[in-house]
Amino acid sequence: MIFLRLIAFGFFAFTLAGCGETATLPVSAGTGPNPQLPEPNETLIPTVNIAPATGWPAGAKPEAIEGVEVKAFADGLDHPRWLYVLPNGDVLVAETNRPPKESGGIKSWIMGYFMKRAGAGVESANRITLLRDTDGDGVADQRSIFLDDLYSPFGMALVGNDFYVANADAVLRFPYEQGQTQITAVGEKITDLPGGPINHHWTKSLIASPDGSKLYVGVGSNSNVGENGLENEEGRAAIWEIDPESGEHRVFASGLRNPVGMAWQPESGALWVAINERDALGSDLVPDYMTSVQEGGFYGWPFSYYGQHVDERVEPQNPDLVASAIVPDYALGPHTASLGLTAAEGNSLPERFDEGMFIGQHGSWNRRPRSGYKVIFVPFEDGMPAGEPIDVLTGFLDEEGKAQGRPVGVVIDQRGGLLVADDVGNVIWRVSDGGS
Repeated sequence: MIFLRLIAFGFFAFTLAGCGETATLPVSAGTGPNPQLPEPNETLIPTVNIAPATGWPAGAKPEAIEGVEVKAFADGLDHPRWLYVLPNGDVLVAETNRPPKESGGIKSWIMGYFMKRAGAGVESANRITLLRDTDGDGVADQRSIFLDDLYSPFGMALVGNDFYVANADAVLRFPYEQGQTQITAVGEKITDLPGGPINHHWTKSLIASPDGSKLYVGVGSNSNVGENGLENEEGRAAIWEIDPESGEHRVFASGLRNPVGMAWQPESGALWVAINERDALGSDLVPDYMTSVQEGGFYGWPFSYYGQHVDERVEPQNPDLVASAIVPDYALGPHTASLGLTAAEGNSLPERFDEGMFIGQHGSWNRRPRSGYKVIFVPFEDGMPAGEPIDVLTGFLDEEGKAQGRPVGVVIDQRGGLLVADDVGNVIWRVSDGGS
């Protein structure tokens, strides 16, 4: 029986790799405040176009835009996904991956195969590592395990002496003193988060309000478009607002398929978020996006995308809710897997990067040709996007289309450099003007 399943698995994997469709529009057509949204192009077998993960050859690194330089801030990490900078300049990195999943038969085998090819099949290290640059040369020369024995940790936030971690299933609080290189105290659970047994989108991003009185957590959907049952989407595809004192929470905004990176926009004070949109409508649909978040706002998922564009695969429909769906502010290209998001405030890069957002695009697995696999910058004016995106780091795919690296979290460090977590290269890259 196992032999027959392996044969079926191999045949199906081979079939998927060679089937699907091809984009008719460039990525740029699905980028900006008014993206082109062609008719859906569903196929019997969805497009699968994995970039096999290889890692970086010795001495290789991403290509940086003219006027800046890039070098490894830290390497030899274990699937680094998310970053946080402490007030004293220490850099925290969540070395993490999805929690173990219950066996789901041949479908789980197939998905596991493709995840492994894309570099996402490694076991989670379940830790947060502290990196310290003691001599200011842009390279971490000290590292220590800051927190261990976590459960697929992702988001991090410090409020006063309280350090918060968003595990895949709960928000925890730990005591912290400035300069501390390791926390040994047991974490206090603040609130449970939607978790298993499916936990389709497991990452839980986290950001504190500017005054520290509230926490905001991104909770992704449990499916592509509700196919696992809408009853399994309770509290998901949403940003939660949590009172850290009581643990009470409410849905701050909903209809957000997979909200990952979050950032406060300095001029407007608005919360912005990067969203991964739905799959299997073709290579040209649906663009991922970033948007300011309206309190109580609904953004379409699963019933519609980009406002009132109805997804006819979802049953039952909800036309009243669709009528209220908010159009996102700025598209980031179809299937780019835009995960990392950070405001430009505090960076010391050239002047053109003074106002805007940096975005880490992890890269597509289901678009032909591939999209993402780079770090971009979207300029802002008066608190809103204003202009075409600028490629900051490229070259994550080699000439054969293999993934040397995949960018995820992005953050500005204490000295104004841009740090980028690369979970295939197992590196934190640092982008600077060469003098900081």
